[in-house]
Amino acid sequence: MSVAMRRTRGFTLVEMVVVIVITGIVAAAVAVFVRQPVEGYVDSVRRAELTDAADVALRRLARDVRLALPNSLRVMTGGGVHYIEFIMTQSGGRYRDETDGSSAGDFLDFRGDTSFDVLGPVEAAPGDFVVIYNLGVPGADAYAGNNRAQVRSAGGGNLVLTASQVFPFRSPGARFQVVPGGVGAVTYACPQAGAGDLMRHWNYGFNPAQAIPAAGLSARLTGQARCEVEYAANATGRNGLLYVRLTLTSGGESVTLFNQIHVDNAP
Repeated sequence: MSVAMRRTRGFTLVEMVVVIVITGIVAAAVAVFVRQPVEGYVDSVRRAELTDAADVALRRLARDVRLALPNSLRVMTGGGVHYIEFIMTQSGGRYRDETDGSSAGDFLDFRGDTSFDVLGPVEAAPGDFVVIYNLGVPGADAYAGNNRAQVRSAGGGNLVLTASQVFPFRSPGARFQVVPGGVGAVTYACPQAGAGDLMRHWNYGFNPAQAIPAAGLSARLTGQARCEVEYAANATGRNGLLYVRLTLTSGGESVTLFNQIHVDNAP
């Protein structure tokens, strides 16, 4: 065999096996150093996503609660689930009252009335509800409807009701709130233990006694959620505080956020 032929031959099987073994050893050594940083990055991304989801859910709840009708928020636990219910408002204003110094206009008659003037612009539409001086007690409870009337029309500084309404109490500040007819009462439902869906329910009407579970339309805010809820109705005089501790879990990781939400109970 010539020298030229010996120089052009390939590698042997033994050489190929040796290269594969050495490559495997190098790859295993590199994987040891790379694994932990990669796992740490994945874990940090998961925690960030959980934190963001919990923060968005609590902000949504806080925004809705701050629009709650005074003295309408109530909390109940049943079947291992916390239910936070309240009546949403979209606007409010002042009604023309015979004691406000006005000499003319359509005053609100507390013996029964179908229309009254309002002071300033008011956002209201047919199907919405007007509530005056809600105290959340028998005789002045918007859930029961004795201080709630439906709007037939609104415009020109005047609100017209669908039927004559006898509002039980005057508001000291001649104030009223407008409840959107397409939303009404709202319920947030969150598991007390374990892990389940955090849900928002709305457009199911008004129930004198809190109904659980709530019906109507619903939306899932987060999954794998757990809540601790406490409500102090008169924590600061006429105002309340809603305490919510929300825990979200995913992939063995858990994130807990706590929020204190101010509840305006001054009607």
